[in-house]
Amino acid sequence: METTPAGERLIAAASRLFYRQGIRAVGVDLIAETAGVTKKTLYDRFGSKDALVALYLERRRGVWQEFLRDRMTGRPLVDVFDVLADWLRDQDRGCAFVNAYAEVGGTGHPAEAVIRAEKAQMRAWLVARAAAEGLPEQVGEQLHLLYEGATVLATAGGVPDAPARAKRAALTVCGSAPTSGSAA
Repeated sequence: METTPAGERLIAAASRLFYRQGIRAVGVDLIAETAGVTKKTLYDRFGSKDALVALYLERRRGVWQEFLRDRMTGRPLVDVFDVLADWLRDQDRGCAFVNAYAEVGGTGHPAEAVIRAEKAQMRAWLVARAAAEGLPEQVGEQLHLLYEGATVLATAGGVPDAPARAKRAALTVCGSAPTSGSAA
């Protein structure tokens, strides 16, 4: 979605506010004020707060994917947990998608589709990377469970070394899995 400078300021303000304070706690008045625009501008650009929430999550997904892609180039799959630890250093409120789902899940909110797409995309990425390393699909699926668990535990669970623990578990999972071409 291409936006105007005012639209970009709205997205930036909404993104900071939604992540820091939560979706339900942030009203359109605060978003508009923080962005230095009117509520009318917000509604003219995005139609609704719900649409802005979905766009915030879409943009965040793109930022994470770029971060992941840039840092995983040339690295083995299990390093995804090191990359996750790097990401979480600046994300003290945890996973924006889990947080958003906690607020809007099961309500039919347009953000639900974005949240589910992000989780499916991360699973597919891990499965594809596992396959590229000669590992079965189930390894990618298991790493996805470890990845999601580590993401939540690192912040909400108060276990800051959860990504490192998940990496150790991932090494075990990868080491015990038959590789393509090996006898099962």
